[in-house]
Amino acid sequence: MSLFRQLWLAVIASTLIAFTGSLLVSMLTARQYLEQQLAIKNNDNAASLALSMSQLAKDPITIELQVAAVFDSGQYASVRVIDPEGKVMIEKTSQPASGAVPDWFIRLFPIESRLGQAQVSTGWSQFGTVQLVSHNAFAYQELWDGGIKLVIWFLNGGLILGLLGMQFLRHIKRPLDAVVDQAQAISERRFITIPEPRIPELKSVASAMNTMVGRLKAIFAEQATHLEQVRREATQDSLTGLANRAYFMNQLDAALKDDDAAPSGTLLILRLADLVGINKQLGREAADEVLKRIGKALTEAAAEHRSAAPARLNGADFALLLPGLDDPSQVAGSLLQALRALAAAGLIVGERIGHIAAGSYRHGDGIGNLMSRIDAALASAEGMGGLGWAKAESGNDKLAASNADWRKLLEGAIETQRLRLIEFPVAGSGGQLLHLECPLRLQATENGEWLAAGSFMPMASRLAMTTELDLAATRLALERIAAGTPAVAVNLSGESIFENDFRNRLYALVAARKELAPRLWLEVSEVGVFQHFEQFRNFCDLLRPLGCRLGIEHFGRQFSEIGRLHDIGLNYLKVDGSFIRNINLQPGNQAFLKGLCSIARNIGLTVIAEGVQSAEELAALPELGFDGATGPAVPKG
Repeated sequence: MSLFRQLWLAVIASTLIAFTGSLLVSMLTARQYLEQQLAIKNNDNAASLALSMSQLAKDPITIELQVAAVFDSGQYASVRVIDPEGKVMIEKTSQPASGAVPDWFIRLFPIESRLGQAQVSTGWSQFGTVQLVSHNAFAYQELWDGGIKLVIWFLNGGLILGLLGMQFLRHIKRPLDAVVDQAQAISERRFITIPEPRIPELKSVASAMNTMVGRLKAIFAEQATHLEQVRREATQDSLTGLANRAYFMNQLDAALKDDDAAPSGTLLILRLADLVGINKQLGREAADEVLKRIGKALTEAAAEHRSAAPARLNGADFALLLPGLDDPSQVAGSLLQALRALAAAGLIVGERIGHIAAGSYRHGDGIGNLMSRIDAALASAEGMGGLGWAKAESGNDKLAASNADWRKLLEGAIETQRLRLIEFPVAGSGGQLLHLECPLRLQATENGEWLAAGSFMPMASRLAMTTELDLAATRLALERIAAGTPAVAVNLSGESIFENDFRNRLYALVAARKELAPRLWLEVSEVGVFQHFEQFRNFCDLLRPLGCRLGIEHFGRQFSEIGRLHDIGLNYLKVDGSFIRNINLQPGNQAFLKGLCSIARNIGLTVIAEGVQSAEELAALPELGFDGATGPAVPKG
């Protein structure tokens, strides 16, 4: 039984006990009062009759008339006159009239009408004794009527007290519910704080729990800060803050191979022409300043393009990965301008400044072939003299030439339902199936090729058409679950969860088949989550009560934000494949991922590795703390 119900029953019980006690005391007091009044009345009336008889003639007729006059009033059970020797001279009796008072009430509260008597004299001699007993029916009726009025008053008072008690309990229940919700959230590894109630007992509990939550948050923040430093040491160049070569090559490999990556893009390489000469002529500090400024220019260029990744490959070589961008001329121009600014500032001496080469790629291209083409273009740029750039042509064709073409293609596919899900197994560390990851596929034309999400979702995002695609994917996932699939994961775009209308439509869609919701996994990319964090929180608060499992995919690049996840009720994280590639050979990444898994588990999250390419990578994951994995190396059977 809930505490609120127990409190409510306690209020009812105490009220009933108080009212019952008050009623009983009132009835017993009233009965005693009526008995006293009857006794006084009997004595007074007996004395009055005796005095009247003493003043009149004592003949039998006169005495009988006086007794009859008193008795006929109907108030007396008996009136009699007894001579000095105890013999009854005159006696009149009657049965009490049956009233509306129930027999059980008479038995419960008996009223005794005590005998009243007085002496009748004649001169100085005693003539006799008058004895008089009143009917108690009138007293019972009075006590019954009084009891009824008292019960009615008590019922009205009880109703008023009940309403007041309900308001009081509601006042208590609000902070009590907050404390209970906080305890429930902590049991679910959601560490939330609540306002401290004014009730002293609850205030002390809430204060202690808030203090505990605050300490846990501080511990998580400290661990996250330490691990962020580990991540930077393992993946970033210490001087420029850009990605180092090993991590960048993982990102490039993911861009070329991952199923949900953009179908095409550009890789740009920037080479500083004479770093050794700068170092000799201007000193190490000046050379470091040149490298930092180039790193800043690359970072600024990357900020203007979604999913762009800048890196420092070695001493004088920098790279910029631009997924989804086929014409790098504007980016190359801004970087050339940055190099000219360095030369104008005197930080680069001599005629040789730097060179840029760019090569476009398509999903599935090999890294070696791409780098060879860019190297050739870089050699061509170096032949131009002090400053120049060249592009390695690849002959990539666009599927749709304009936004209008893409809109027509997407609208047609949605209208005719040329959409389907494909599946990839996500296995636990013990080999068991956790769920099927089911990305969306779209058929460009009837009987045409099926496009991967990376081919059409960027354009859908640009055209604000992701909501219909995400709803269609969720609908297909529910149908697959209903057909018997144990569990299905669906990727939702950050642009969709930003829309309140989408969240409401998604809720209605899942709520209509609520029995399937516990087997539905909904995930949003890390970029979308932290770009629209409050909307993502609202999304989680809305869908969590239905039983859906909620997660973040491609997690890791914004690891420092993990402290914001402790109170939104997530179920799992999928770590970005760029951290997983060759993990068996990278101690720095191993230390980072081991700490990530530890923190995630401490806040109740399942941790899954994405894009596992080899058996060696798969074998290394359990020791790092991963609960599952997905990728080409995960068995499908």
